[in-house]
Amino acid sequence: MRKFFSRFARNESGATAIEYGLIAAFMAVCLIAALPKITAGVSSQFTSIGTKLSSGQ
Repeated sequence: MRKFFSRFARNESGATAIEYGLIAAFMAVCLIAALPKITAGVSSQFTSIGTKLSSGQ
């Protein structure tokens, strides 16, 4: 039993998976926070292009 616990304490693969999960979660939160600004800019560009195409410029 002691051997099992010492092997478990030295195992770091779970910690690495948790770190990658935290990084992915942080990136997702940043993307969600930036999405409204990105979509507003893209939407205005498409509106501008649509207006120019409709007017024949």
